[in-house]
Amino acid sequence: MTAPSAGDDQQLAAVLEDWTRRVCAELGVDRDAVDVDAVLGLAGVAAHSVIRPAAPLTTYLAGVAVGRALDTGTAPADAVADVLGRARRLAQEAGRDGADDTA
Repeated sequence: MTAPSAGDDQQLAAVLEDWTRRVCAELGVDRDAVDVDAVLGLAGVAAHSVIRPAAPLTTYLAGVAVGRALDTGTAPADAVADVLGRARRLAQEAGRDGADDTA
């Protein structure tokens, strides 16, 4: 798979959707349960509020936390909303804390 140039948003979206479907199929994840925008939003907040490497680490840890919540019987949509919301809030707070340190 060749990555498209950054200037073609529609092609980028198609590549991302294809990749998401392929990974979901390989890992046995229901594609309809994946909120790509929410995951990418969390990654963006973590990358900009903490440091770039925090993005993949934060999204991985959020996935682990969602899996654990599902094991306790939490509804999938509730688990995702709770975990992504908490992780996003934490990253935003880290950004504010860092801004206070540099002032």
